[in-house]
Amino acid sequence: MDILVTGDAQRWEAFRADRNTEGHNVTWEPELQLIRGEADVIVDLSLDERPENLMLYAMKPEVSVLGCLVKTSPSVWEQYAHIYAVNWLPGFIGMSPLETALSAAGEASKLEALMKELNWRYETVKAATGLVTPRVICMIVNEAYFTAAEGAASREDIDISMKLGTNYPSGPFEWSKKIGIRNVYEVLQAVFQETGNERYRPAPLLREEYEALPQ
Repeated sequence: MDILVTGDAQRWEAFRADRNTEGHNVTWEPELQLIRGEADVIVDLSLDERPENLMLYAMKPEVSVLGCLVKTSPSVWEQYAHIYAVNWLPGFIGMSPLETALSAAGEASKLEALMKELNWRYETVKAATGLVTPRVICMIVNEAYFTAAEGAASREDIDISMKLGTNYPSGPFEWSKKIGIRNVYEVLQAVFQETGNERYRPAPLLREEYEALPQ
């Protein structure tokens, strides 16, 4: 199978290290200009940040697309049967099973056949902004920011207590470093805008750190 991977260099390096593509021909293009005819499947690691790529994919319905559509509302891509949402956020790229979602027009059997050929374990969740795992973990990170802002505990103590008390593999601030402050904030903001649920409104301290990031 010919796999065309596109997206930022950090995610590409994680993909190369953590995703088994043995037996397949893999090519990486940082920014997708056009879809080469020989690609059987496209892995778009940064589709949330490059929604213009959807227009290219719409013109190639015969090419399956596994795109990072965590921060993008399903209403934007629900008409594309060949585009599947995947949690390709930093920190999750090597996760097994891989978290995926079907569009309203998607067929589970086609995704199953694709994953079988790739030999990747996966689970399909309901298509929703934030998917499931990113939404839950980013909400936990958000609560940790509220706690830190209150001065009740240091970030290090919060991480330690969460790992000891809940047996989490990483504390919330450790997760925020793996995922990236920008992604944590933008996932929460996207879910908040989609649902209006106050539990997803980013904490003021998290917003401060996000706004301090280089644009």
